[in-house]
Amino acid sequence: MAWSQNNAKFAVCTVDRVVLLYDEHGERRDKFSTKPADMKYGRKSYMVKGMAFSPDSTKIAIGQTDNIIYVYKIGEDWGDKKVICNKFIQTSAVTCLQWPAEHIIVFGLAEGKVRLANTKTNKSSTIYGTDSYVVSLTTNCSGKGILSGHADGTIVRYFFDDEGSGESQGKLVNHPCPPYALAWATNSIVAAGCDRRIVAYGKEGHVLQTFDYSRDPQEREFTTAAASPGGQSVVLGSYDRLRVLNWSPRRSIWEEAKPKEIANLYTVTALAWKRDGSRLCAGTLCGGVEQFDCCLRRSIYKNKFELTYVGPSQVIVKNLSSGTRVVLKSHYGYEVEEVKILGKERYLVAHTSDTLLLGDLNTNRLSEVAWQGSGGNEKYFFENENVCMIFNAGELTLVEYGSNDTLGSVRTEFMNPHLISVRINERRQRGIEDNKKLAYLIDIKTIAIVDLIGGYNIGTISHESRVDWLELNETGHKLLFRDRKLRLHLYDIEGCSKTMILNFCSYVQWVPGSDVLVAQNRNSLCVWYNIEAPERVTMSSIRGEVIGLERGGGKTEVMVTEGVTTVAYTLDEGLIEFGTAIDDGNYTRATAFLETLEMTPETEAMWKTLSKLALEARQLHIAERCFSALGHVAKARFLHKTNEIADQVSREYGGEGTDFYQVRARLAMLEKNYKLAEMIFLEQNAVEEAMDMYQELHRWDECIAVAQAKGHPALEKLRRGYYQWLMDTQQEERAGELQESQGDGLAAISLYLKAGLPAKAARLVLTREELLANTELVEHITAALIKGELYERAGDLFEKIRNPQRALECYCKGNAFMKAVELARLAFPVEVVRLEEAWGDHLVQQKQLDAAINHYIEARCSIKAIEAALGARQWKKAIYILDLQDQNTASKYYPRVAQHYASLQEYEIAEELYIKGDRTKDAIDMYTQAGRWEQAHKLAMKCMRPEDVSVLYITQAQEMEKQGKYREAERLYVTVEEPDLAITMFKKHKLYDDMIRLVGKHHPDLLSDTHLHLGKELEAEGRLQEAEYHYLEAQEWKATVNMYRSNGLWEEAYRVAKAHGGTNAHKHVAYLWAKSLGGESAVRLLNKLGLLEAAIDHAADNCSFEFAFELSRLALKHKTPEIHLRYAMYLEDEGKFEEAEAEFIRAGKPKEAVLMFVHNQDWEAAQRVAEAHDPDSVAEVLVGQARGALEEKDFQKAEGLLLRAQRPGLALNFYKEAGLWSDALRICKDYVPGQLEALQEEYEREATKKGARGMEGLVEQARQWEQAGEYSRAVDCYLKVRDSGSSSLMEKCWMKAAELAIKFLPPQRSLEVVRAVGPQLTGIRKYSAAAELYLNLDLVKEAIDAFIEGEEWNKAKRVAKELDPRYEDYVDEHYKEFLKNQGKVDSLVGVDVVAALDLYVEQGQWDKCIETATKQNYKILHKYVALYATHLIREGDYGQALALYVQHGAPANPQNFNIYKRIFTDMVSSPGTNSAEAYHNWADLRDVLFNLCENLVKSSEANSPAHEEFETMLLIAHYYATRSAAQSVKQLETVAAQLSVSLLRHTQLLPADKAFYEAGIATKAVGWENMAFIFLNRFLDLTDAIEEGTLDALDHCDFQDTDIPFEVPLPAKQHVPEAQREEVRDWVLTVSMDQRLEQVLPRDERGAYEASLVAASTGVRALPCLITGYPILRNKIEFKRPGKAANKDNWNKFLMAIKTSHSPVCQDVLKFISQWCGGLPSTSFSFQ
Repeated sequence: MAWSQNNAKFAVCTVDRVVLLYDEHGERRDKFSTKPADMKYGRKSYMVKGMAFSPDSTKIAIGQTDNIIYVYKIGEDWGDKKVICNKFIQTSAVTCLQWPAEHIIVFGLAEGKVRLANTKTNKSSTIYGTDSYVVSLTTNCSGKGILSGHADGTIVRYFFDDEGSGESQGKLVNHPCPPYALAWATNSIVAAGCDRRIVAYGKEGHVLQTFDYSRDPQEREFTTAAASPGGQSVVLGSYDRLRVLNWSPRRSIWEEAKPKEIANLYTVTALAWKRDGSRLCAGTLCGGVEQFDCCLRRSIYKNKFELTYVGPSQVIVKNLSSGTRVVLKSHYGYEVEEVKILGKERYLVAHTSDTLLLGDLNTNRLSEVAWQGSGGNEKYFFENENVCMIFNAGELTLVEYGSNDTLGSVRTEFMNPHLISVRINERRQRGIEDNKKLAYLIDIKTIAIVDLIGGYNIGTISHESRVDWLELNETGHKLLFRDRKLRLHLYDIEGCSKTMILNFCSYVQWVPGSDVLVAQNRNSLCVWYNIEAPERVTMSSIRGEVIGLERGGGKTEVMVTEGVTTVAYTLDEGLIEFGTAIDDGNYTRATAFLETLEMTPETEAMWKTLSKLALEARQLHIAERCFSALGHVAKARFLHKTNEIADQVSREYGGEGTDFYQVRARLAMLEKNYKLAEMIFLEQNAVEEAMDMYQELHRWDECIAVAQAKGHPALEKLRRGYYQWLMDTQQEERAGELQESQGDGLAAISLYLKAGLPAKAARLVLTREELLANTELVEHITAALIKGELYERAGDLFEKIRNPQRALECYCKGNAFMKAVELARLAFPVEVVRLEEAWGDHLVQQKQLDAAINHYIEARCSIKAIEAALGARQWKKAIYILDLQDQNTASKYYPRVAQHYASLQEYEIAEELYIKGDRTKDAIDMYTQAGRWEQAHKLAMKCMRPEDVSVLYITQAQEMEKQGKYREAERLYVTVEEPDLAITMFKKHKLYDDMIRLVGKHHPDLLSDTHLHLGKELEAEGRLQEAEYHYLEAQEWKATVNMYRSNGLWEEAYRVAKAHGGTNAHKHVAYLWAKSLGGESAVRLLNKLGLLEAAIDHAADNCSFEFAFELSRLALKHKTPEIHLRYAMYLEDEGKFEEAEAEFIRAGKPKEAVLMFVHNQDWEAAQRVAEAHDPDSVAEVLVGQARGALEEKDFQKAEGLLLRAQRPGLALNFYKEAGLWSDALRICKDYVPGQLEALQEEYEREATKKGARGMEGLVEQARQWEQAGEYSRAVDCYLKVRDSGSSSLMEKCWMKAAELAIKFLPPQRSLEVVRAVGPQLTGIRKYSAAAELYLNLDLVKEAIDAFIEGEEWNKAKRVAKELDPRYEDYVDEHYKEFLKNQGKVDSLVGVDVVAALDLYVEQGQWDKCIETATKQNYKILHKYVALYATHLIREGDYGQALALYVQHGAPANPQNFNIYKRIFTDMVSSPGTNSAEAYHNWADLRDVLFNLCENLVKSSEANSPAHEEFETMLLIAHYYATRSAAQSVKQLETVAAQLSVSLLRHTQLLPADKAFYEAGIATKAVGWENMAFIFLNRFLDLTDAIEEGTLDALDHCDFQDTDIPFEVPLPAKQHVPEAQREEVRDWVLTVSMDQRLEQVLPRDERGAYEASLVAASTGVRALPCLITGYPILRNKIEFKRPGKAANKDNWNKFLMAIKTSHSPVCQDVLKFISQWCGGLPSTSFSFQ
């Protein structure tokens, strides 16, 4: 099987040698048959052993066992014709095949060679050879390396290119078996084969891991393996199973995934993994192909893309709408973390730990670049289709899609895509393979242009203003950028020139696919069709804004929005086309296009460009056409001639005529490169042609030079000709130079003079001494020089001929002062000063003032030097010179210098200079103008009188004030310390803020007054808001409120009061506001402000009762009484008592009126009001009167009044205070008997202070009170008795107290007394008395507690039962606790059975416990039965335990199961049970188990394993019981023996040694010696095994094909005593010595052991007989219960025995069978 590289096709070759082709969805689309190498051997003479697709997916290679490889061309589409395009014949069978790279097929042969077939050359060659059959062949992920596996286990590695890994080649590993399953993953090689082991080898062949399945019986040999395309997973095929290994990068090991197990898949014979990793196909031995989806996880991204993670490092991205897929894969095997689709859902971005994956979904170009994670802070820009821009931490990185290296990275802080331009091979140019450029901003004003291929900077532009847009053209030769001032600049990168091409540029763009530029300037659309000539621009008028460019369908349109519509302006496509043709180098097309155009400036520029390019490209005919069009006739004719030469050469010699030397030379001449032309001619030895060229151009010098260099014979003739030509053309100068070069000085001079060039003549004379001697000649020359005003040269000549006077004159005339001064210093020293001055004057005339300064200084002309310094603005020099002058001279210049420094704002220097120039006033003015009032003032104070200064400043300030410069005026006023004037100024101009500021600064004490004053002024002017501000600043909020009130602005007044007044100020304002409104309006307002109630209170507080009444009447009626009350109090304060009385009554407070009159001691009025309106107050009036009487010591009257007022207590107090105790007690007894006791006590205390009385006294006192009927006092007295000596006295007193209390005192009091007396009685152990007391008052619980405390339980119970049954439990609980603590169990039974039972158990009184439990419910009984049984079993008394269950039944509680099992085990293991006497024990066990099983059937445990086990135990118990019964009757001896034999099949539950012993002895007794011998022999083996502690040595051959189990538990001890064991040993030995017995168990008609229920031959199971346990083969008697039956003979025999022997035990057996089996088969037998 093979998948194509493009994932579209899947090929399967079957055993019938037909190749089936499927699409990626698994649908069959095509097929073709393969063919044998030679048809004569027939179509079935070979097998296909290898198949692979070519890398371009259009061919399939087929490797065959008939020593041939065919390559079939299958085409791109389904159904294309299949043709064989290559065949490679080999020397042995092809065993495996791979196609790793274009044209290279690698295959293995049966003879052990690995070979390579080249489909391009149709040749095959050996890569390497081994001696062992090639079993497998695989490539690495990149296809650059191969691995071959051989039959001897060798694995060989070979690299076409090791990709820098440095891994070794050759034999790598010796695998333990032929590695049929071989896979090369990213990090290791996985091999497996027939030894069922998978081994992973490292890169150099060491074992990394081994997965061993050789012990797994399910696993078979591994047949094939495949690695995922990413190399992260390996799948190995074996039988019914695919095993998967996944590489864990974190742990660097292979981890085994869950194997894919498919039943009936059979052997996997081929595996093929789809190239994108998303599908795995497995082919099987039976011809099935299973396709598996390989996916770690799958997710949907924004409902548009499906992301399938087919491996840790591979993700398939599928566009759900178009179905297109892209495979995103990390080449380094890193795990892909998160995939995002950005940039209008076209670009992929994914991170791994160390790399970044990027891709273009449209073009399927993917990149992986090294990238250190930066926490996901990267910003991506996808504006460019070829390159992704990534910004991270101030760095811009460029990644070209499809390239795995970063294109480049630069530091920039500007990440706007408009400030970055990248061009990647966007328009191919002639001769330039790669063109990748980047322009970006280094800083806000600096652009850098980088060549990304070389990684170097090719241009830096520093601009004067901020750049806000830039873009390279498509070829990267021009850069456009725009700055913040909207100026558009063009930068030529090659020429490094910057041109400003447009102002006010609002839009700019290159036309795609050309170098045409479109921009907008205000309402003009500007188009540059030829950017090489930026001054040539085509402009058209537009209305609106350009929004974009659209190019397509043979036209280019500029889209402009005009209002709501978009209008398209079409550009001249032809002109654009021209640019494109030029760029593409198609000059013929460009010419053809230009010929269609009118000649305009644009067209002219294009012709020029084309001519230049055509010349460069040697397309001379096109260049000639261009020059003709441009009207350059000479160039056109010259080129025409050149073309003729070229064409002629081409005709004569063939080839390009442009390479002919004359053509090349002429082109060099056209470019004015004559040296090159000369070189071309001389290379061809065409000296004449070179000379002719120069002559034609009249370049005689070069011509002569050529002739001279080549030794041309016409050299002299040339020279003469040249001279003659110079003379003819009147070029005397050149002729003179020629003569000079030939050494003829005189002739040269005469020619120079003739040409009017005396300077050249003079130069020649000066260099030649012999000519200087010719005085006449010199005179002639000097005259000519002077005539030509060349004085300096004449001076030099005079100096040379030693005539200094004339020389000096000439120098002066020629202004050559330097030479003149030099000469004068030597010849005329006196003249030097004059000359220096003249030199200075000359320099001044030449405007070289700074140069003149030093000359004037030299000439000591100070004034001129100063003037020059000032003129030259050499201020420091001027100051230096001035400082050296006297005062008079200098003073007039200082101010000029000072003005300069003042203009530079260097005021200190200027001030100094003004002062030096005696112009202090100017300095002051300077400071004043500069606004430096402080310095000006300081200066003025030094040199002026203070009053003058003040006058000056104030005048100045007033000027400023007039000009409206108030701040400046203020500073002036403040400077002369007249802030008040400033304040007045600000006030006058109503600049109150400034005024306040100054007041605050200079008169802080007046600030508040000023604010107040301003507030009043502003209020008067009606500027209330401003007035408010000032009032508030003056902290006069009341004035503000009053202002607003007086102006009727209540809201404002309220606001101010709320914000600035106290807590109640706003309420007061609200009140006044409401009052001003009155009536309903007032109520509405106050409600709105939420102050209605407060306003009413306020009105009342301010005595505005009418307003308060009005408000309450309208809104709050409930407040009216309160207002009446407050009005009444007001009237009372005013002394208007009658009116006040009326108001108090209206307020419903008559008591207040009463108190008012009492206060004024108007008792009558008080009495009147009280009686009329407040009877409760009458008493108070009387008390008031009584107090008056008492003050006058009129006790009688006072007592009368108080008693009238019903206030005897007051009378009592008055008497007590007066010490009249007898009266007090009288009053108390008569009127306040309740206080009599307290009074008595008080009286007692008073009395006891005078003498103590003891307990008798208390008792005596109590008796007296009792007699007097003062029972309460008597009780208290009794209770106070405390005598530790006599408990009887205490009891008597307390009881008396209680008795009195109960009889005479109210219930509450009597309760208190009893509660006090009760605990005291229990304290002295008088429980019954206490209880009786409690019961008198129905305090049942307290009474019960008293009885409990006295342990009088019956009384307690009776009380509880009769009086309050609720307390019965309470008594019981306490009683139980008491009994438990006392250990009185018998008593406890009646109270708490469970507690009693637990106590019995604790004390070991089991019989009592069970007896008691029997009377309780079943559950409780069985809990204790189980506990007792467990106890008995631990004690070793299983019989007693069994008896318990016989007596009480066996419930089906799972927690009892272990007890039952233990009883069973103990019983079957106990000795002495194999006898007739043991019947009852066995019968008990049987009955208990039967009872248990019956219970189990009804319980949830029915049919559980436990149930089945108990049924088996029941059967065993039945057998044992029946055996004991049979042993009691002689004629049933054989039945007993048969039962012993039957029990052997249950030895897993019985002690094996005991069972075999009993069976052996029984069979021996009835004479079945064969069986006896075998059983006893087995018994001896078992006893030995018990000794050794293991059953391993047992030989089971005697019991083969029987149902006697082999696997039985080893008994823990010997169950048969030593003596009996010895007897058996002797008997067995004797028998075996005789050899008379066959050691074979007897068999029946089934051919099986007669006691076996299962027939070994048929596996049929017979039912056991209920009597003997033997299988029932015929004569079956069936019982009602299914599965229960008996052998008729045995049954009748058993019945017969009962009839004859009347054995009760046998009858019991029959009775049990009847119960167990649901009745007996015939009723003929009855139990007597």
